Amino acid sequence: MFVKQMQVSSMAVFAYLVGDNITGDALVIDPADNIGGIIAEAKKNNLRINYIVNTHGHVDHISGNTEMKKATGAKIIIHEDDAPMLTHTPAMILRMFGAKASPPADILVRDGDVISVGNVELKVIHAPGHSPGGICLYTPGYVFTGDTLFVEAVGRTDLPGGSWPTLLNAIQQKLFVLPDDTKVMPGHNYGRTPTSTIGHEKKYNPFVH
Repeated sequence: MFVKQMQVSSMAVFAYLVGDNITGDALVIDPADNIGGIIAEAKKNNLRINYIVNTHGHVDHISGNTEMKKATGAKIIIHEDDAPMLTHTPAMILRMFGAKASPPADILVRDGDVISVGNVELKVIHAPGHSPGGICLYTPGYVFTGDTLFVEAVGRTDLPGGSWPTLLNAIQQKLFVLPDDTKVMPGHNYGRTPTSTIGHEKKYNPFVH
């Protein structure tokens, strides 16, 4: 399995290129910006980007969807509860972030669904709290946590649709049950290291104790 973490925006968003080295199939998680750089990385590694997966519908994570879809033809995947955000981001917010509105989703997912690229399978974990349709993506060894769980921090819950009790429950009941050595791949570079592990977060994340 190919995994590449890339910091792509002024908001320190992490995009991830995930693919199957054998078949050449790949997806990109949260292509917020630097679309040319992400595509160049895919080409360098002989990967085709088939899907764009948004961990949630906030503008700082979806702002590269239009350009990425135009360049690759990739299908946009998002949880059904956040799908309306893709096409209903207020114009003022788009201007503030210098972002283009996203096309609508091509594929809607729910908790437990599996997204496949070649032989790589990512299981959808619905983890609301930061947003109603926030998701994490799990494959043995890795969990891509979007804005649900950061390195020794968690996503904010003061935006529309956010809920601290809901977020805490999702982290404790859905993420902290994963193997301790699972690598946490967060949605922003907000920590003292770019990645963590479930075991580390269970022990040292001050927000969940």
